[in-house]
Amino acid sequence: MQLIDLQAQYQRIKPDVDARIQAVLDHGRYVMGPEIEALESRLADYAGIEHCVALSSGTDALLVTMMALDIGPGDEVITSPFTFIATGEMIGLLGATPVFVDIDPATYNIDATQIEAHVSERTKAIMPVSLFGQMPDMDAINTIGERNGIPVIEDAAQSFGATYSGRRSCGASKLAATSFFPAKPLGCYGDGGAAFTSDADLAQRMRELRNHGQDAPYHHPRLGINGRLDTIQAAVLLAKMEVFDDEVARRAEVGARYDNKLAGLAKTPVVADGCTSVYAQYTIEVEDRDRVRAALNEAGIPSAVYYPVPLNRQPPLYSDVAIPQSEAAAARVLSLPMHPYLDEADQDRVAHALAEAVGK
Repeated sequence: MQLIDLQAQYQRIKPDVDARIQAVLDHGRYVMGPEIEALESRLADYAGIEHCVALSSGTDALLVTMMALDIGPGDEVITSPFTFIATGEMIGLLGATPVFVDIDPATYNIDATQIEAHVSERTKAIMPVSLFGQMPDMDAINTIGERNGIPVIEDAAQSFGATYSGRRSCGASKLAATSFFPAKPLGCYGDGGAAFTSDADLAQRMRELRNHGQDAPYHHPRLGINGRLDTIQAAVLLAKMEVFDDEVARRAEVGARYDNKLAGLAKTPVVADGCTSVYAQYTIEVEDRDRVRAALNEAGIPSAVYYPVPLNRQPPLYSDVAIPQSEAAAARVLSLPMHPYLDEADQDRVAHALAEAVGK
């Protein structure tokens, strides 16, 4: 059993993905080939937003969205401490300060009711993280942003394909960034990402920023990065988009089966009213997590811990802010095998092993 089975997916799409890769090899435009623009159009349409900018990673997508807003030294960005390091890392690399707001313990997303108390005259953006495949309370967060004149950037690295009140992830705020790391719900065969916006000027700025700040050959009105997505990765993603809706539905089915099989064994994921999750991870909570994880491993069940250390406890981002819910989650969360091709027999194995591990 695997935590994520990318080979099963490849076998399903092999003829299409192989043909698309071969097409890139045939035309030879490995950087900014025609598949890039085709992918950007497809992703923007899917997310329900005007502009998509393909980038070399989800991390670079976060970086470029903030660079487009001229975030830098002396600025603050409000975000969650319970996420992957890239969220806070990109804020810090720009010289800005991440301001951490604790999570809602039910969904693991930022607690929108606490955000406004952390807004200051230095706040340049609010960056909620759509963790484990589910979006946070975007209406409340957007309202806070609008009331204070602060743009909202959805860190949607784990949630492309999820919905909130009928709107899709990456299409529910002024800016958004997602990741196409292979393990993501929509992943390529290497690193990749994309930024989204409803603002044409910001979109143009991000297109320049991903290409060394260039707006015309050898003319650079601003400094940028080498952040272009490879054409081959765009070809892979176009093939995967052909089965993406079906895979999202399958993830929901796997999640529902887990909910039923693990009831009474652990705290299972809560999907908020009006939301759908793409289950980037299926994350439970258990007492004595490390012992339970070791027992699962002995039974041949892979698992992972996302995330054992909140960002404000990482040395480069250290802050003594009180985050009791994030710290409690970090000590208890455990992610189980989750992918669209996980069959019920394997889920029964997981449930049996978990029952043995927790003594039920």
